[in-house]
Amino acid sequence: MARFRRALTAVALAASAAAWASACRGGAGADRAHTVKFWGLGREGEVVRELVPDFERAHPDIRVIVQQIPWTAAHEKLLTGFVGGSPPDLAQLGNTWIPEFAAIGALEPLAARVAVSAGLSEKSYFEGIWKTNQYEGTLYGIPWYVDTRVLFYRPDILAAAGYAEAPRTWSAWRDAMEKIRTASGGSAYAILLPTNEWEQLTILGIQKGSSLLDDGDTRGAFAGPAFREAAEWYVGLFRDGLAPVVSYTQLGNPYQEFARSYFAMWITGPWNLGEFRRRLKPEEQRLWMTAPLPAPDGVAWPGPSLAGGSSLAIFKASKEKDAAWAFAEYLSTPAVQTRFYALSGDLPARREAWDDPVLERDAKARAFRVQLSRVEPMPRVPEWEQIAQRIAEDLEPAIRGRRPVPAALAVLDSGVDRMLEKRRWILARASDR
Repeated sequence: MARFRRALTAVALAASAAAWASACRGGAGADRAHTVKFWGLGREGEVVRELVPDFERAHPDIRVIVQQIPWTAAHEKLLTGFVGGSPPDLAQLGNTWIPEFAAIGALEPLAARVAVSAGLSEKSYFEGIWKTNQYEGTLYGIPWYVDTRVLFYRPDILAAAGYAEAPRTWSAWRDAMEKIRTASGGSAYAILLPTNEWEQLTILGIQKGSSLLDDGDTRGAFAGPAFREAAEWYVGLFRDGLAPVVSYTQLGNPYQEFARSYFAMWITGPWNLGEFRRRLKPEEQRLWMTAPLPAPDGVAWPGPSLAGGSSLAIFKASKEKDAAWAFAEYLSTPAVQTRFYALSGDLPARREAWDDPVLERDAKARAFRVQLSRVEPMPRVPEWEQIAQRIAEDLEPAIRGRRPVPAALAVLDSGVDRMLEKRRWILARASDR
């Protein structure tokens, strides 16, 4: 606790020093009528500073102070700021956090502002991503950058298995994996599915039509037929030796293992576009390509993936809502989104930004544009972050052969039901009124 208090004191002092330094820059900034406090998370909080000068030149009455917060501390700091009455005016929120902050009354509804905006409209965004910013029918965030999962694969290994392109159905996918494993003589695997990640199995469950939660998002639906079928298929990949039973931290350097053919496929996200380009040698760049996800047989391709990313949200307690909205609109313009992509590698939320030649010519980013047209938001309940971690934890015994899949899913549903007990109680009281 003492270390925690000292850390908070250090952060507060650093923030005060940064604010003082910013205020003492001199020039027109010191006389601006409006000051917007923007909290950016991780690398994005650093990069966004490079976009501020152009905004301030176009808005001489507004000054933007950017505070960068590590992702590991962001959730707690945002909650503390809200409870303590000192939140930012505008903040970057992971879109799975929006239901939680909306539920506690921290966020300003934005639909009225979007309706009169000259540059923003719902149709400019990918449908599944836009939905992540809504909670109980109300819009609380504007997508800033997007995240989803696609298939990274070795074209040469798939070609040797008889596939000139990435499989588009589960049956073809499984067939390709079996051929890859057989061709290696059991010395290599077909796909990497880290056992401590929840995203891959959740995506497969969504593809099979699972709602993940049931009864108005008050109970788990993981033991139901749709998710159970996906989980059996998923666990079968480990049981049959097609995927190594390893967590991400046990693997060492996955890029090196990919290059040396230890595995041929990996379901992962857009940050790995940059990582593959940085970590593989120039002569190894031909070894990788991306593709939208395969779909269950009888389901339209591509199979759905998850809708992730970060959004821009205005805090209800802000006294500078109009100025904060002006900065959010600026960050959402296609030209600025394109520049932000160049600086950070984060994929643009605006569809128009994808027409920029840099992205349009990038064959390896193209799979993400296709996949983003088929993404689904996670259940919009404040407890989702905790539930997601339970998915990986409770399925690992099944992956390791210590528990049957139905039993593992029953344990998962039981834990999820306990997490959602308060939600059921609140909804029951509301219906009695």
